[in-house]
Amino acid sequence: MIQFNPDKIARLISELRKAVQNLRRLRSNEKHSFLNDPDKIGSAKYHFIVAIESAIDICSHIVSRNRFRVPEDYADTFRVIHENGGFDAQLVLTLREMTKFRNRLVHLYWEVDDEQIYDILQTRLGDFDRFLERVSVFLGLGRMNDIVTDAIGEHPEMI
Repeated sequence: MIQFNPDKIARLISELRKAVQNLRRLRSNEKHSFLNDPDKIGSAKYHFIVAIESAIDICSHIVSRNRFRVPEDYADTFRVIHENGGFDAQLVLTLREMTKFRNRLVHLYWEVDDEQIYDILQTRLGDFDRFLERVSVFLGLGRMNDIVTDAIGEHPEMI
């Protein structure tokens, strides 16, 4: 049985879901409107960073709690989960690409093309849903809503 702190996982899932919800809201903008509004672009970049960082933190927590091998870097965290039965190989590739994208947003931000942000916003948000579904299965949880609600309990403002 996979070990984890339900409160910590619920908080991280909540942060990821809020970030993705904000990204979905931004996705509804027409391309021209989005690309000509630096606040929308900046908001999308920030919410991508939060969502990806939350996914990394969820997996890092699982790796640490279960004393799996130490990952070589953030991207390797997803491979460690794969090695222990959590993710399929395709999801690992997707998550590793997410991590590279996050690194570019954080460390090479001047190289990130705004049109690429828009394109990823339009086509890749479902990757976060697949991640959450696999994490749910790996941790032996019911639906993601159940674990967030159960762990947060009387503090719905955290969702």
